[in-house]
Amino acid sequence: MNLASILNQLLTGVVIVDDQWIVRYVNAAAESIFDHSAKRLIGEPFAEAYYESDLPLSTLQNCLSEDQTVVNSEASFFLHSGQRVTTEVSIQSLHDDAKKHWLIELKQVDLQRQISRETQQQQQLFATQSLLRGMAHEIKNPLGGLRGAAQLLALELPDEELKEYTDLIVTQADRLRTLIDRMMGPVQAEQKRETNLHELLERVAKTVRYEYGERLSIKRDYDPSLPELWAMAESCEQVFLNIAQNAAQALNGEGQITFKSRIEHQLTLLGRRYRQCAVISIIDDGPGIDDAIKASLFYPMVSGRAEGTGLGLSMAHSLVHQHQGKIEVDSEPGNTVFRIYLPYQRQVTEEANL
Repeated sequence: MNLASILNQLLTGVVIVDDQWIVRYVNAAAESIFDHSAKRLIGEPFAEAYYESDLPLSTLQNCLSEDQTVVNSEASFFLHSGQRVTTEVSIQSLHDDAKKHWLIELKQVDLQRQISRETQQQQQLFATQSLLRGMAHEIKNPLGGLRGAAQLLALELPDEELKEYTDLIVTQADRLRTLIDRMMGPVQAEQKRETNLHELLERVAKTVRYEYGERLSIKRDYDPSLPELWAMAESCEQVFLNIAQNAAQALNGEGQITFKSRIEHQLTLLGRRYRQCAVISIIDDGPGIDDAIKASLFYPMVSGRAEGTGLGLSMAHSLVHQHQGKIEVDSEPGNTVFRIYLPYQRQVTEEANL
């Protein structure tokens, strides 16, 4: 393995510039940080890699003129794509050749914070699932007894009209049992297969359109080059449907929902780096999410609607987690965006597991 291959495995961005601050080398992590390919960055001034930065120009000039070293100076870069990236920057000179070069190391601080946040979400998800399993066991057993007792009582009642009350008990017991089963999710894991995400989105669009009619506008913004994903197709469709229905309900059936698909490269999800990820965005122009529930949005029984069960997003979060993916939400009045990140992974055959 050569040096370039080793550098491309690093999570730290590496940029080498000459004494005119022209980029001479970038590794894969630096490409990801600046959202540009090496072909576009190499041969251009380092300052062309971003739109604006709060890294003082004097710091760069001192590195050149006084051969100073910068260690772990936090700086934000505002990229041409509109994104903001915060990094720790270290700069030091290289003396290995006749022409002096500088090594710039970029460690993404917001990436570390993202990993910490995702780890916390994972722990919360595991704790919630454990709590729900315990609750389900404690609730379903007495529900079964309550239902059985109501049926026996109905057989002993002398007046048929009184059976209205026992029927109500049975109906409500069945409703609670169904609610608990939905909270727990499917008993058996769905099998993965090659899945066309656009086909799933189109089925979701059709379902939502049937429910709300022409008052609801559905816009598509698809990347036609999106590869098929090795995934649980029905589960992914359920995730998209739950989020799209929430958006339609927030709009009261009148407004616009946008389905958007993109590919992102060299993305870190839940502490693991992937070469490619599918990013499905479901966007609505509704009133936005109440600040009071944003932090607990994916918890069971949390809903912004009085008639909501608060299970749709909780189920979506759990299903996406089964794909080693994640869901992010940005919301303000007029623009709410749910982004579902699904990593591309090689198919694991049964033979490989033997």
